[in-house]
Amino acid sequence: MPIIAHSDLPSFDVLRREGLAIVDASARNRDLRDLRIGLLNLMPDAALQATERQFMRLVSAYGDSANLFVIPFAVHADYRADIASEHIEHYYSTFSVLRETGLDALIITGANPVAEDITTESFWEPMIEVIEWGRTNVESVLCSCLATHAVMHHYHATPRAELPVRQWGVYPHATLVRDHPLLAGVEAPIHAPHSHRYAVSREDMERAGVTVLADSAEAGVHLAVDDSGSNFVLFQGHPEYDAISLLKEYKREVQRFLAGARQTYPLFPEHYFDAAAKRLLDAYQRQVTESDFEQATIPPFPEDELSPACVDTWRAAGMRIYSNWLAGIDRS
Repeated sequence: MPIIAHSDLPSFDVLRREGLAIVDASARNRDLRDLRIGLLNLMPDAALQATERQFMRLVSAYGDSANLFVIPFAVHADYRADIASEHIEHYYSTFSVLRETGLDALIITGANPVAEDITTESFWEPMIEVIEWGRTNVESVLCSCLATHAVMHHYHATPRAELPVRQWGVYPHATLVRDHPLLAGVEAPIHAPHSHRYAVSREDMERAGVTVLADSAEAGVHLAVDDSGSNFVLFQGHPEYDAISLLKEYKREVQRFLAGARQTYPLFPEHYFDAAAKRLLDAYQRQVTESDFEQATIPPFPEDELSPACVDTWRAAGMRIYSNWLAGIDRS
């Protein structure tokens, strides 16, 4: 079923040009149920609009009898600059409005926290308010990465732990509960990107009564459900990532090194670049580290040459899980 363009949010036009089924609200099939899905977007300004589209692509996988309204909203965060704040003001709903009008489902994105203690972040208290409301007023709440850590911290007194090194790459995950409805039709192993320095382990989740559905010996928990009196779907992996998302993260880390913001040149994301891409990137590293460049004359990162080689091996599984999630909500 299509995503319903219920506002002039620019992402609707971008997705329509990509070929996604986007239908104006006035033209939707009124014989079908309207499924209202809130999207609390906590991502930083540079990723704000891309994040809208990433989650809408996954939601679009639900092909049953419903009109899919994805309604982005935000909460106060100190890190917003004027352009992003204006985008939110013009195109987003607000939590106060959604609390009155109601939602069938809620997605809470990850975020890029500054502090080691995430409870000190400016978005923490308003995010927790949304989570608490969603727990009792929405059929199901799907949490991504930091939002998963927030649920584990707030409801289970299980804080995230810092990893020895950043977990970064694309990893296979075993399915642990094959007959769970979220995994219907999902082939194992489930490949998914990870990108985090903090995590909650399978052991800590299970100790808290959370059911782990997909786990990797190398990367840890990808997907879990907290169904002990709640309605949370918990992701630590990132099925919403685009094929080039890890490439863009790697480029950002290289640029941070070249600007002196990090001490070491970044390692490759694991299981992501092919041999030809690695050779190109190794050559670029030698070029920029073995010669003295003024900041303004540093050779450009070869993003355009690398993008075609970045292969998405995780989207199909992610879309199936999202489709199963929404089907369960639609049947409720």
